Amino acid sequence: MTQPRLMSGLVIRDAAPADVPVVAGFVRALAAYEKLSHEAVGTDADFHAALFGDPRRAGCLIAEADGVPAGFALYHWTFSTFQARPGRWLEDLWVDPAFRRRGIARALIARLAAETLAEGGGRLSWNVLDWNKPAIATYDAMGATSMNAWITRRLAGDALLTLAAEAA
Repeated sequence: MTQPRLMSGLVIRDAAPADVPVVAGFVRALAAYEKLSHEAVGTDADFHAALFGDPRRAGCLIAEADGVPAGFALYHWTFSTFQARPGRWLEDLWVDPAFRRRGIARALIARLAAETLAEGGGRLSWNVLDWNKPAIATYDAMGATSMNAWITRRLAGDALLTLAAEAA
């Protein structure tokens, strides 16, 4: 598969506090695309605290095309007990539809991969919805592999509260 030609004028940079409204807007756009708008309840203040608070809970890269925000990658740090090394989890990746098929998603993930390795990390992981065929094709072209034997599990809402109460 031929790689998309990286557009000129593309800059991948760390998010700054002034980018919080852009990040929140990208998250809402991603949630709408994934038909999960009802789950996107984070506020600008929530994102500011997570990205720039003490302790910092997540990191974010912004892709700009000729000075216009075109996409983002929001991540957090992980640890592999098998490798005994850190890693990163790509929580959300979004490229504005007007900027797709220009190599922006690949550039964002490439930057995350480089930062992961620079920190001594051994892997970069993420989820993708099974119906998102364009994203899956992009990830396959990068050499990413599916973890088909693994099933993601989640405790949230009442189930999280109920189980946490057992620790009291």
